[in-house]
Amino acid sequence: MDHAAEAQRTDLMTITRHVLNEQGRHPESRGDFTILLSHIVLGCKFVASAVNKAGLAKLVGLAGETNVQASTAKHHHARAFTITGCRSVITDPFVAFHLQTRGEEQKKLDVLSNEVFVKALVSSGRTCVLVSEENEEAIFVDPALRGKYCVCFDPLDGSSNIDCGVSIGTIFGIYMIKDKDNVTLGDVLQPGTNMLAAGYCMYGSSCTLVLSTGNGVNGFTLDPSLGEFILTHPNIKIPKKGKIYSVNEGNAKNWDAPTAKYVEKCKYPQDGSSPKSLRYIGSMVADVHRTLLYGGIFLYPADQKSPNGKLRVLYEVFPMSFLMEQAGGQAFTGKHRALEHAPAKLHDRSPIFLGSCDDVEEIKALYASESSTV
Repeated sequence: MDHAAEAQRTDLMTITRHVLNEQGRHPESRGDFTILLSHIVLGCKFVASAVNKAGLAKLVGLAGETNVQASTAKHHHARAFTITGCRSVITDPFVAFHLQTRGEEQKKLDVLSNEVFVKALVSSGRTCVLVSEENEEAIFVDPALRGKYCVCFDPLDGSSNIDCGVSIGTIFGIYMIKDKDNVTLGDVLQPGTNMLAAGYCMYGSSCTLVLSTGNGVNGFTLDPSLGEFILTHPNIKIPKKGKIYSVNEGNAKNWDAPTAKYVEKCKYPQDGSSPKSLRYIGSMVADVHRTLLYGGIFLYPADQKSPNGKLRVLYEVFPMSFLMEQAGGQAFTGKHRALEHAPAKLHDRSPIFLGSCDDVEEIKALYASESSTV
């Protein structure tokens, strides 16, 4: 018997053990942050299970609701909303009736995922305010259950890909609030440089949770037989330069000059190097995950149709930029470092270019050149 291999196989670094080890680096810690992360992990496990059963439980397909982000939503009274083929009954007014600004119809899995994370985060007793893509307004936790953290999250990113089986995911970022008893909307609108931790959970061929608490980036894979996330990608570092670019070229006619020049350079390099390969899934979690592991650049620029970009700052741009920088990459908005952006409202949007250091430097140079000629 190979005792060394057997010892390695049984000495598993679970995400719980990893977070407790990180807590040990801070003797003053009371464990609040660890408890919060454990509730996020539980939410991810629940959603992973629901995603795997979605087809059988008839959770895919439209829930017949419109998302907050394109119309003004009014507050509604709580009313039970039953998911066909599932035992869950959703009674939270934030979930069942808020509209999402994209103007697209919500999927049943969107509704369920949001419900799961709201309840998991509130029940942790460690949060005082929550920001979800699915809710127009911030959710202020009942004073009796408040802790000192704010969590901004997209419960199910890439929901338009649910029906065709493409990887989807949950994105989250965590901030500290100075005064939990007097928390205001202004406390939520912090720059990304104040973020304590960020991560995403990708539901695909395997369930992968990528997390940074400000001390590097680590990836964990859910072992279904154990029901635990096991460390499989320790200390992730993005390559300094990559061979892949990821962008929706269907919007090319509306791009600004620096973006158009950069993509042209990717396809037709003038220095004799090989052209970059285009890989675009259309699910941010999947595209960023590939970029993080293999290197390259992910672009979602502003264009004539969306002059402020499409991706939301608090729960898409900031968490992914935090992870990318922790892994040795860069994140840029076209004007400045992404994490230094100051959001003006909950669902603010921003252009984003993130990935390998050298690749982002190239597009930064193109924007600098453009601004110097204006």
